[in-house]
Amino acid sequence: MSKLRENIEAVRARLRLAADRSGQNHVQLVAVTKTVPVATIGEAIQLGLTSLGENRLQEALPKVEMYPAVDWHFIGRLQTNKVKDVVGRFNLIHSLDRWKLAEALHKQAEELDKPVSVLVQVNIAGESQKGGLPPAQLQEFLREAAALPGLRVEGLMTVPPYEEDAERVRPYFREMNRLFHSFHIPGVKMNILSMGMTHDFIVAVEEGANLVRIGSAIFGERI
Repeated sequence: MSKLRENIEAVRARLRLAADRSGQNHVQLVAVTKTVPVATIGEAIQLGLTSLGENRLQEALPKVEMYPAVDWHFIGRLQTNKVKDVVGRFNLIHSLDRWKLAEALHKQAEELDKPVSVLVQVNIAGESQKGGLPPAQLQEFLREAAALPGLRVEGLMTVPPYEEDAERVRPYFREMNRLFHSFHIPGVKMNILSMGMTHDFIVAVEEGANLVRIGSAIFGERI
C-alpha cells in the first residue's frame, strides 16, 4: 500500500468515526493540494479523492487546467482583481469576507451567466491578522448578499486560532455551529459548514462541520 493511499484511508476512517459521534451521515473531504506536485494530485484522484482545494491562485490555475473534471474549491483569501480567474473554474469559493468582493463576484457571475457558489468567512475569534466577518455583522451581510443574483450563498467557513490542543478551539467550532443554524434568510441555503483542518478536524466534525479541508494528513508536511 502506498503512503498516500494509507493516509487517505486513515483520514476517511477518522472522519467516519467523528461523523458517527456527531450524528452526521456524511462529511465532505476537501484535500488541500497547496504545493503538491501534479503527479501526486493525479495519484490522489485515482485513489478516489474528488474534491480538491487551493488557496494560491497562481499555483492553482495550472492544476485546474490539468484536472478540469475535479470538484475544485478556492479556500484562500481572494483579491477582487483575481475574480475573473476564479469564477467558472472553482465550484465553491470558501472565503467571501467583504462586500467589495461580493459585488465583484456577482458582476463576474452575471457576465458569464453562471452564478457562483460561495461560503461567507467568519472571523470567529476576532483575530486581526485573519480575514472574515465579525459574527455581529453576519446577518446583515447575508441578507445583502442574498439580494445579488450572481451569488449562491451555501453556508459559512471559519479558521479558528491554532492550538496544539484541539480541545481549546472546541468553543469556537460550537459557536460557529450555533451561528450556522441561527439564520433563516431567503436566498441563503446554509448547506455547508466548512471548518476543521489536519490538526483539529475531529473536534470540528464533532461540533457540526460537514466539510473539512485537510492537507498534511493526506500529503505529508510541506514547506
